Amino acid sequence: MTDNVAGPDISVPPNSTPDLKSVTSKTRLDNIIVLINPMSGGVGNGAADQARAILDDYPITADIRTLDGDSFNQTIDEAIKAKPDALLVLAGDGTARTIATLAGQNDILVATLPGGTMNMLPKALYGTGDWKKALRRVLEDGEPRKVAGGAIGDEYFYCAAILGAPALWAPAREAIRSGKIGQAFSKAKLAFNRAFSGRIRFSLDGQPAEKAEALVLITPLISKAFDENTAGLEAAAMKIDDAGQAVRLAANALFTDWRNDQAVETRKTRSVEVWGRSRIPAVIDGETVPVGKSAKVRFVPHAFTALALSADALENVE
Repeated sequence: MTDNVAGPDISVPPNSTPDLKSVTSKTRLDNIIVLINPMSGGVGNGAADQARAILDDYPITADIRTLDGDSFNQTIDEAIKAKPDALLVLAGDGTARTIATLAGQNDILVATLPGGTMNMLPKALYGTGDWKKALRRVLEDGEPRKVAGGAIGDEYFYCAAILGAPALWAPAREAIRSGKIGQAFSKAKLAFNRAFSGRIRFSLDGQPAEKAEALVLITPLISKAFDENTAGLEAAAMKIDDAGQAVRLAANALFTDWRNDQAVETRKTRSVEVWGRSRIPAVIDGETVPVGKSAKVRFVPHAFTALALSADALENVE
């Protein structure tokens, strides 16, 4: 007679199956909400189904909500009030920036996936402009990462703000990257025509006023001059004396790293005042915003906490 001997315990934990992929151990992601705007340029109508197919590979509860129509703002508000373990956003640059700000104000972990045109913030956090790759990286290797930024009034930015006529070169540069040469030429011509329409004046940390063609304020997240522990913004002043310098700087802005140009001076600052004779063109994190004839900018040491890759992990991203 053979004794009945119990075999090894191969039972599967509740809410888990053997073929599911592992979720990051660096934060809790049991319950998440995903906000998707299918009308954004980098998203598309099939994004919700594609996101669901990816999320089903992981042992998490994911509520996917679509941002559209009259319920757009209400959907965002309800997601914030739900207090999920993390709020994932697949939308345009402006919407992602707004939701990141709200998440920061409500102490909610947030991931801004690349669903816009320029995707400055997502690329800085995830090292890719492909939202599907970013989503998997977030789920498998994400960790809480404090993000510093800047604020112009109530408008927050987390990568860079361009104040002055060269802000008009940003759309031209993006048009070139998209292969829209004709559109790039018209936008560059507009920027050049405004190059001497009125320089801006600015003061860094209460210092004496200076003049410049434009002032670019860069956060520690993407600064090449300062690291992420820097308590301030990188302020790059573009100072142009003649049309020849303007042409060279415009070319650098369109085709290379403009900070290497000899007409650019870089310093650190925590607060800035900017004013001009007319409305100041401004682009923050790739989005054109109105700032009027004057603006005050302040450094925000902890704007929000991102579900992102660590700086070391980003260096190893293929």
